[in-house]
Amino acid sequence: MGRVISVEDSVVIAQSPQVLYGMVSDVTRMGEWSPENRGAVLASPHESVRVGMVFDGANTRGRVSWTTRCTVTAADPGREFAFRVHAIGSPTRRLPARIATWRYTFEEHDGGTLVTEAWTDDRRWHDAAARAFDYLATGGSTFAAFQRGNIRRTLRTLKAAAETDTGR
Repeated sequence: MGRVISVEDSVVIAQSPQVLYGMVSDVTRMGEWSPENRGAVLASPHESVRVGMVFDGANTRGRVSWTTRCTVTAADPGREFAFRVHAIGSPTRRLPARIATWRYTFEEHDGGTLVTEAWTDDRRWHDAAARAFDYLATGGSTFAAFQRGNIRRTLRTLKAAAETDTGR
């Protein structure tokens, strides 16, 4: 059986799609919600969110930290925000590689918004090699299972923040 290459989860948040899109698409704030991401730096500071916008994400898992280079692939206010991770390494030295795509959708739902976060594994590795790497990198899990947990935590924390501080 092949590996799972995409996972997603959803939550209803008592906030408008526009406010939630604004929160999520401000990638400098992602570290407020994500258990692994610590925020981002835009390649062009003060740039408006748009398809093609480039940013570097700062990430930490346990004692390991790394930087990812990302490019926005969807920027539809109040509806969808997505980006592709296409390089990994340190802030000064990155290895170009197909890594993952992250996607967030926002749909009005019962006086709030249904927010869906999805992760797709873009690595084109043989399944056995990916499973071996995943086990080492996650401490004994597949990336799909690991990211499913990260998505749940991110959505739970985003919901708490959005419902208590009106998204800033």
